[in-house]
Amino acid sequence: MQGTKFTSGASLEADAENVLRAITPTLDPNRHKGQAGKIAVIGGCREYTGAPYFAAISALKIGADLSHVFCTKDAASVIKSYSPELIVHPVLEESYSVRDDEKGVISGKVLAEVDKWLERFDCLVIGPGLGRDPFLLDCVSKIIKLARQSNVPIVIDGDGLFLVTNSLDLISGYPLAVLTPNVNEYKRLVQKVLSCEVNDEEAHEQLLSLAKRIGGVTILRKGKSDFISDGETVKSVSIYGSPRRCGGQGDILSGSVAVFLSWARHAMTDGDPSISSKNPATLGCIAGSALMRKAASLAFENKKRATLTTDIIEYLGRSLEDICPVQ
Repeated sequence: MQGTKFTSGASLEADAENVLRAITPTLDPNRHKGQAGKIAVIGGCREYTGAPYFAAISALKIGADLSHVFCTKDAASVIKSYSPELIVHPVLEESYSVRDDEKGVISGKVLAEVDKWLERFDCLVIGPGLGRDPFLLDCVSKIIKLARQSNVPIVIDGDGLFLVTNSLDLISGYPLAVLTPNVNEYKRLVQKVLSCEVNDEEAHEQLLSLAKRIGGVTILRKGKSDFISDGETVKSVSIYGSPRRCGGQGDILSGSVAVFLSWARHAMTDGDPSISSKNPATLGCIAGSALMRKAASLAFENKKRATLTTDIIEYLGRSLEDICPVQ
């Protein structure tokens, strides 16, 4: 791929609907709880409780069986009040509640609590509503290292991107890591990794270089069209979504990508020849991007300017049903 010149956007456009059909599991009465996916969101603090909820509930609405949220104690009761469907763990701590001489002990307890659950999860979403408290970010850095050791896929969004942009070694060389930056987050990544500014005239080449330089991670660059690269290929998803830019749509996307990434890995394990040679992280990004856009389009069609993130979430199931009808 090195030195390749990308010409038309059309040649990069992913066959998103066929990807969705290939990786979405059938509903089988012989399956047991958990086989359709167990997702965990690491995020949620005093200021931000909506973002982790949006990511976690989106995973359930698409078809994951179980969705967990690991958040601070202050956020837990609020997130629980949004929905009884989520399993909420009030285990994270912020600096204001931890004395300096306790930090080592508290950090160890946080890690032990997450670690005992980790092997059960098919994917982690790290960052929605996380905030930027130094002690909290330090604990999450250690959670990322645990996930890597256990070979658990991670989707990093929001303040998780702030963390890894400043500590690239956390995700460098990890092929099961997905970054989902918006315009500003992407700009910071490019400046940090490539030591230059974003070049939209060579957007595809620059994205390819960025993913390659970080070392095999998959990057979903959000925008008018979403561009996806794992350092080997570049794909786009240009399905029309919605002109309504209400906050929280990125959280839906991160939860969606987590589900589809885990489904893609399972489909590969089952030996599906149509995707056996593909990168499950790339497939997860294509599917998540396409479904989010379709749901946003349906929500806007009905609600126009009044469209909220919760409206888009309600259309996730119908959007997937339109492409992959339940038999």
